[in-house]
Amino acid sequence: MAKKAVATLRTTGAGKNFAKVVRVVKSPKTGAYTFKEDTVPSEDVKAYFAKK
Repeated sequence: MAKKAVATLRTTGAGKNFAKVVRVVKSPKTGAYTFKEDTVPSEDVKAYFAKK
């Protein structure tokens, strides 16, 4: 499913400037780790990981 999201953006031509990013988030309640996936513009990848 993850590959489909990025592949769909690339077929339209407009998605060449996007990147799929995955962030590990620790739950404050249980302490378990979860993964948050987003598709962001390539220019904003560093800013995405810089924010908490």
